Amino acid sequence: MNVMAAQRTVLTRDAVQLTVRPVEPRDEALLEDFFENVRESDRRFRFLSAQAHIGHDQIAPLVEVDHWQTENFLAFDTGNGALVATAMLACDARMDVGEIAVSVRSDYRGRGVGWAMLDVLGKAAQERGLKQVIAIEDRDNHAAIELEREKGFEPRPFAGDNSLVVLTRTF
Repeated sequence: MNVMAAQRTVLTRDAVQLTVRPVEPRDEALLEDFFENVRESDRRFRFLSAQAHIGHDQIAPLVEVDHWQTENFLAFDTGNGALVATAMLACDARMDVGEIAVSVRSDYRGRGVGWAMLDVLGKAAQERGLKQVIAIEDRDNHAAIELEREKGFEPRPFAGDNSLVVLTRTF
């Protein structure tokens, strides 16, 4: 079942109007171009790797989703059609816990896009009946950690890796 198939419009805190829709396999090249416009540090935080270019091996899991246990949303600025964010939800087999990840294009950071995409992910998680969602962040990713804390996520250490933190939101 695909409860998120419909496209929707979302307004950010800074009044950026976004069209949000689930990813499709044909979006691979669009995502490859998108990640060229994401800050290097944000790519490193998202993929936990220092790769300068994000290619097929990293993007394939973002477009080859089942739209239930795994979903990836794309957000487009309705004013110019630009892809400005991607937000992924990957649920465990029992559909109890989902891991989330959000990336925002560099020139849209600080405009409420990440905030809006966390709302989209939260709604998707609740529609799937998840008990909680988690985000795994590099401890140096202060902006993401603060944003997630503002949205009700609780931080805790990541077992076995002091460079990471797990943020959890319970429904």
